Amino acid sequence: MRRFEIVAKRALAPTVTLIEIVAPRVARKAKAGQFVVVRLDEQGERVPLTVADKDPAAGTITLVFQSAGFTTQAMARLEVGDALADVLGPLGVATHIRNYGRVACVAGGVGIAFIYPEIKAFAEAGNEIVSILGARTKDLLFFVEEIRGMSSALHLATDDGSLGHHGLVTDVLGRLIEGGEHFDYCLAIGPLPMMRATTALTRQHRLPTLVSLDPIMVDGTGMCGACRVTVGGEVKFACVDGPDFDGHLVDFEELAKRKRAFAHEEKECLMQLAADRLSRETGGDGGAR
Repeated sequence: MRRFEIVAKRALAPTVTLIEIVAPRVARKAKAGQFVVVRLDEQGERVPLTVADKDPAAGTITLVFQSAGFTTQAMARLEVGDALADVLGPLGVATHIRNYGRVACVAGGVGIAFIYPEIKAFAEAGNEIVSILGARTKDLLFFVEEIRGMSSALHLATDDGSLGHHGLVTDVLGRLIEGGEHFDYCLAIGPLPMMRATTALTRQHRLPTLVSLDPIMVDGTGMCGACRVTVGGEVKFACVDGPDFDGHLVDFEELAKRKRAFAHEEKECLMQLAADRLSRETGGDGGAR
């Protein structure tokens, strides 16, 4: 097998893809919470992806991503036998794992893939796991049975009510806390609004909460400064100081603004990608009839 070759691929949801790639060194070293930076080709952008799982014996790692931007859409079209040009890692600070007691693990959307290795590590450390997973609709939920097997309780929520609670994961967490359930620690990983709402809730109940941030990132080594975030009034770099941070100290408003910094350029790339695809499908006539 070639270096960084894709040896397995499957769709977890309509826009979420899992690939297993050959990366022996990363597989030996990666710990829960760490990530890699990948490139499709020599001209490609650098994309940070959490190591969702690993198999040191086979020398492979598992990556899960959502087809949202130019590069992730192109990556989703790769097949078994194709290879990535680069896989750099493991990067970031591994999640601090210890036995806190009863841990609420709250995840939304593709954040389910990112919280999965952390749930596994916290469960192996002897914690009791209560998992709350959410998505827009039931078709976008994945890893449900895998996480159920590591949890004493699993709660599901969907925006459209197609499965589980009709509403948000924060509704479920709030209901559990108000119903008298005690938690010693909380993990929250997912879209920024979800993490922000979760930390606002847990702050009220003085529940320590860890979040995993995904700001704009370029080199993944702290040199470019693109991933800077403000935590507790201090500037941190998510790639070398994180990606995990105390959620009660994160400036989510600033982070949300920074993540939108290149929204216009990304839109233009997606429009060009769609135009190129149409041109190929119509033999270069742009769809004219």
